[in-house]
Amino acid sequence: MSMECKKGAPVGVFDSGVGGLTVVREIIRQLPDENIVYFGDTARVPYGSKSQKTVIRFSEQIIRFLKTKQVKAIVIACNTASALALDAVRDEFDVPILGVVVPGARAAVKATRNQKIGVVGTDATVRSGMYTKIIRELNPRIQVLEKACPLFVPLVEEGFKEHAVTQEIIEYYLESLRATDIDAMILGCTHYPLLRSRIRAYMGEDIQIVNPAYETALDLKTLLEEREMSSDGREASGSRYEFYVSDTAEKFRQFANTVMPFHVPETNVVNIESY
Repeated sequence: MSMECKKGAPVGVFDSGVGGLTVVREIIRQLPDENIVYFGDTARVPYGSKSQKTVIRFSEQIIRFLKTKQVKAIVIACNTASALALDAVRDEFDVPILGVVVPGARAAVKATRNQKIGVVGTDATVRSGMYTKIIRELNPRIQVLEKACPLFVPLVEEGFKEHAVTQEIIEYYLESLRATDIDAMILGCTHYPLLRSRIRAYMGEDIQIVNPAYETALDLKTLLEEREMSSDGREASGSRYEFYVSDTAEKFRQFANTVMPFHVPETNVVNIESY
């Protein structure tokens, strides 16, 4: 593969569903010249209640699919898969792979003033303790409080963002964190930025809310520049952004249109189990 070809090659991004679009949105903002292939595993969402073995298997299948699109780098735009599968897939595949957990942890360490950080995420992400582990590696004095909020993902996926029930569930999950003196909170699931304004309103203005999507896009930029793989935007042949899912393409596309800053093109269904 020639270097020229490599520069114009797309970046692969995947998530359990629509949440990873918050990462794509940031990549487009920070890296407007890059082409992107997105895969949302809509048939098997949510990942947060699955075992590590299953999440690794799902991630391997998706990476094999993305490799058929000649991607030059892959972003795991899913905290659960980043926490549970990143190390396994990095050892297995010869393409640079980034997760969202390390960039998010790093940003929170920078943001906190009183060394107390809250993390909200799926059951699997919280059980893995990955955020606590990485934050402690960066600064052993920081106290980390992790809280699983498993119902946030289905609420987002079903478009219940503005619904009263969402407010109740936010209060139900976050009451205990609000009672602490954390001054920074990581949205440790890529679906959660879609609830950001509701979460912020409940938690109060004094807390810095960290969105790992933004930090991950910056990390991708650095990675591509270091490896001299950044696109110069010259090879824009065909669609710049392609979207694939494992089920319910039209439902995904309609939702994606509420998240993305442009009209989402036709979304294709892939039989991911065959990879």
